[in-house]
Amino acid sequence: MTLSLFDTHTHFDVPDFDSDRETLAYQAKAVGVERLILIGFLHERFHDLVDTHHYLNQLVNAPKSYLAPGLHPFYIEQHQLEYLDDLEKMLKTHDCVAVGEIGLDTFLKQHKQTEVFQKQKDFFAAQIELAQQFDKPILLHIRKAHADVLAMLKQHQFNNGGIAHAFSGGVEEAKAFIKLGFKIGVTGQITNPNAKKLQRVVQEIGAEHVVIETDCPDMTPLCCQTSSEHHTRNTPVNLPYVLEGLAKTLLLPQQQLAQQLWQNSLHALALSD
Repeated sequence: MTLSLFDTHTHFDVPDFDSDRETLAYQAKAVGVERLILIGFLHERFHDLVDTHHYLNQLVNAPKSYLAPGLHPFYIEQHQLEYLDDLEKMLKTHDCVAVGEIGLDTFLKQHKQTEVFQKQKDFFAAQIELAQQFDKPILLHIRKAHADVLAMLKQHQFNNGGIAHAFSGGVEEAKAFIKLGFKIGVTGQITNPNAKKLQRVVQEIGAEHVVIETDCPDMTPLCCQTSSEHHTRNTPVNLPYVLEGLAKTLLLPQQQLAQQLWQNSLHALALSD
């Protein structure tokens, strides 16, 4: 029996997939990936994001695509204020399921600088407000900034929920996001025996609060990495490995877990079926 899986975070629009996107889409559907989200991160990619979305949705045996445009905190230096107007236009003219990926990222030293971090916060705040205006959930990108993201969500009284993508926080932080209506996004990282922190988080919060994602072309599950020297491109075809890793961590049958994850994904994205 094929499982129905929802890849809640992909960059399947990027040039890494230009040569074989159609083939990969068919292969993903064949292993149970019924739906996927195309996530925005850079203004210059908005056009390609929409094109890929329409392209995938006219293929017959491919996962159904959903759009989630946004301006990613890691690329804050490239974002200009007028890009927020274009994002608003996109939310008005296209059927978008969420705003993403948005949030805060202080992984690099330069992003900790006061004025740069303030710019991240300003863009995050503006995009939270757009999500509220259009009544959409948000897909969060958070690295080394969990407390600040939580504080801003509370300050804006954001209650549309969404997904804390590729979660890297601890148990208490996960619980705080869940309390605000978010699901916790789990990537191929769960397949790494050394990912003790993530494993502890999912064991503590349980299956009802998680969703799975590939974050392709990044976050390749350990079993799919062909070499330690080179980056192995991740694809939506690898989503069943994330399910398998999560099922092992939670000591649940894959079939039962897949059904729960499907419902969680629909709930997080306010989709009815």
